This record gives sequence, structure tokens and C-alpha cells, in this order.
Amino acid sequence: MTVKVDGAKLKVQDVVRVARPNPDGRFEKAVLDPQARERIAATRAYIDQNWMHDDAPLMYAFNTGVGLFKDQRVLIADMAAYQQKTVYAHATGIGEPFSEDVTRAMMLLRANAFASNYSGPSVELVERLIAFLNAGLHPVIPQKGSVGASGDLAPLAHMAGAVCGFAEAEMIYKGRRMPAREAIAKAGFDPDFVLGAKDASALINGSTTSLALGALAASDARRLMKHADVAMCLSLEAMRGELAAFDPRLQKARPHPGQLRVARNLLRILEGSRRCSQAARDVVFPDEARQPGASAAPRVQDVYSLRCTPQVHGPAVEALEYVERIIGTEINSATDNPLIFDDGKSGYESISGGHFHGQYVAQAMDVLAIAMTDLGSISERRLARLIDPTMSYGLPRNLLAGKRGLNTGYATVQCSMSALVMENRGLSMPGSVDSVPGKSNAEDHVSNSTWCGRKARTIVENVEQIVAVELLMAAQALTLVEPVAKDHPLGKGSRAAMDAIRVAIPPALDGDRWYAAEMAQALDLVRSGAIIASVEGAIGTLE
Repeated sequence: MTVKVDGAKLKVQDVVRVARPNPDGRFEKAVLDPQARERIAATRAYIDQNWMHDDAPLMYAFNTGVGLFKDQRVLIADMAAYQQKTVYAHATGIGEPFSEDVTRAMMLLRANAFASNYSGPSVELVERLIAFLNAGLHPVIPQKGSVGASGDLAPLAHMAGAVCGFAEAEMIYKGRRMPAREAIAKAGFDPDFVLGAKDASALINGSTTSLALGALAASDARRLMKHADVAMCLSLEAMRGELAAFDPRLQKARPHPGQLRVARNLLRILEGSRRCSQAARDVVFPDEARQPGASAAPRVQDVYSLRCTPQVHGPAVEALEYVERIIGTEINSATDNPLIFDDGKSGYESISGGHFHGQYVAQAMDVLAIAMTDLGSISERRLARLIDPTMSYGLPRNLLAGKRGLNTGYATVQCSMSALVMENRGLSMPGSVDSVPGKSNAEDHVSNSTWCGRKARTIVENVEQIVAVELLMAAQALTLVEPVAKDHPLGKGSRAAMDAIRVAIPPALDGDRWYAAEMAQALDLVRSGAIIASVEGAIGTLE
């Protein structure tokens, strides 16, 4: 299948399909919609025929300088040089380059913005972006340097310089970093490309880097939500918790949609469980301070990290829905300046505005960062309880199966997850409220959207690891107590999750091993979707 670039119907998952390889290692191809191509060509033909002369009225970025040089006319004779110099002037990125998926998402999203036919670029430029994307030509784009207002100027300028074959730009092609001109030639394209009027501004004057980060982070967060529900269920059953807190009658007394959805998911995953019963609690676990045969005290209710899962996971569900709405709208928007509109008189007019400002994406990414930070925080509190028998109701200390003292168990695994929680707390400080004026106060309020996107993406990645480790540790706990608790089966969904985990990761039954390896395996398992596929195969689609 191919992903159609038409400026109107691109979805987050389309972006992911092009940005990241399939399980077989192939990328989905992008194709410019023929009708979109016709519209772009018609608009550009009018611009070239009617505006490209030195007596035309001043139109920002077409025949004027940028920023505070907005009143300075650029002559047609200088147009090619002006386009090139505009890219040079803004290629001020700093730091390590973006990963391949971000770069690919940027290229696709910039092309899709052009396909909406408000930017006025040349058709050849749009087609070159898509052709390079399909050929696996990936510009080297530094991560730092954008303030998310007047667009993501610095990173997009690095992208533009690479696409146009500038001598200073670099690309990665077939896994090797090289000068852009060399990469373009190796891929069978002409390294030289002359930008027409406004082409440079159209390429760099949009919040597309922020958007690429946001689309990928939102997609990963969506996948993560179901895993967080499954992980909680495994932890609950490992600690023989109460189900009453998820009773539909209780949820209806505070009917937030996300809370209701999470509670339904939990009950469906736990359907048929006998591990959360009083009979299961009467079983004496290995490190429980209770004599064999003595009945356990009634549980009544659990700690917050278990009992309040719908009230914590639920807001994250609703926050993500808000983020997806913002990102979905932004994907099919034109975000450069000025924009071109049909004037109703068989012509076009240029209107200057502020669609390049990234505040929508910035605030959405801050919301995502906060929601995911808390999701990781409650997951870490659950997995922390699993290693302490005074809080886990008798699970083996540190979830250790080998000789004590000689072996340590999962204590430091939990410690590493607490490090991610603390990192997330710092990163979740809102960046969208920060603004440092730039360019002699021409940009007197900025969005900081690229930083917001970068840190939200980092937080989501951290939480993926935390939830993956909760799944890993809860599975270890359940395996360790299986000999004594086997008469009290897990829920249908929980059993399916356990089966999927054990296919990939055997339990640690002989003492310590290289825990980093299985932490990475657990993360890969979450990202593959195999656990959710197994659960949903057993109980149907989770909400």
C-alpha cells in the first residue's frame, strides 16, 4: 500500500507507516495525489506569470526579505540567490541529529502541507521531497535550535539544504552518513535543484519538526495505554488485590469517560480471575509473615496505585484524545507564511498571518508529557511494591528465586525505573509557557514547541520502559508463586498476557542474570504489540 499525500486526509498512523519500517523492514511509499498536483501546479503557474516581475506589489517572502527586512524588495534577478541565502541564514541547528523516523515524518508532513495548496511552492519541490523520502534519502537534521515560532526554522533549513543538494548539508543513505550531494547522486537524482520564489520560505516556515515529534509520540502513547492496563492487572493479581474498586456501579457515580473505559478494560482482562479472592489470600506466600493454615485478614481495599487505576489512567486516556485531535488537525494544515488564496476573480492573493506559530502543538505536547509522566509514576509505584514482601503480601523479596545473598534480584531494576520517573518529572515542566523574544523582537512571543515535542517524546519512551518492566516483574512474581497459587487461576486476559511474555522471556529461576537484556526484551515486546494481540485474541478488543 501507498500513503496518499493530498493535504486533507493524512492520519497519524499514515505518518507512522511512512516514518517507521514494517516488521519486514520496508517503508510504506508516499505518493502525491494527482488532483493535489494539478492544484499546486495551477497556483504556481499563476504566481510565475503574474507576480514574478519587479513592478509587482510587495509580497512577503515572494519578493521581500524576511523578518525585519519585510519591506526590502528582492529583485527577480536576485531571486535564485535569495532562496539559497534564506536557507543558509537559517541553518543554525545544534546537537545530535534527529532519528530516522522523525526525519522521515518531517519530510512527509511538509509535503502534505504543500499539497493543501496554500503555500505556493513549485510542483517539482513537492515531488522531490516525496521522491527522496521513498528513496531512503534522510537529511541530517540537528535536534536543537528551534523556538517553534516562524516555524521550525533551523531544523527545516537543514532539511531544505540537504534536499536541494547544498555542499554543506549531509544525508544518511543506506545506513551511511555522507555529503548530501554524494547521497543524492548515489540514489540516482540530480544533486542540483534551483529553488523558485518563496520555495525556501515554504520549506522552512512551518512548525513541522514539532508536529513530526508530536505525531510519533502520540502514536506511541496510544499503544502504551492498553499495556498500562494489562500491566496493572498482572500486578493486582500478583498481590491478590481487590476487584471492588472497578465495579461499574462505583464508576457511574463519577462518570468520566476515560475512567469508565479503563475500569471496563480492567474487569475484562481480569474476567474469571480467582487470584483476587479471599481464598487466594489465604494461601501463604513465600515471604509472608503468617503461619501456614492461618487465614488472611480481609483486604477491604487496596492502596492507591492499585485501587485508583481508573482515576489515574483515565485522565491520561482523555488527555491523549485531546492531543490526537490537535495533532490530527495540524497534520492537514498549512503552517507557513504567507498563504495563497483564490481571490474569486480567476487569480490569487497572498495573505500574511501566523500559522507558523507552534502553540497548539506546544501545549498539546505539554499535556501529553504531564499525562504520561503520571502514568509512569503510578506504574513504578506498583512495580516497587512487588519487590517488598511487606507491601506485596508475601511475594519473594526482590522477586528472587536463587540463593539469597549470593543473588540480589530485581531491586536495582526498580531503582532504574525510579530514575526514569524522576527524569520525567523534570521534563514534564511545561515548556509552552516559556518565551524568549528573538530576531530584534520581530518574534516577540514564541511557542517553544520543538522542545515540548522533544521532551514529550522522551517521556513517552521512558514510560514505555517503565510499563514494560512492570509487565516483566509482575510476570516474574506470578511465576514464582504459581506452585502455591495454582488452584486460583488468573483472569483470561492476564493469562494471555503471561503466555505472550513467556514466549519471549523465560522467568529468572536460577538467580541473577543480565537484567538489562530482559528489560530490553520487554520493551521490544511492548513496542511489537504482541502482548495486546494475545490479550485481545482471548477477550476481544480493549477500549
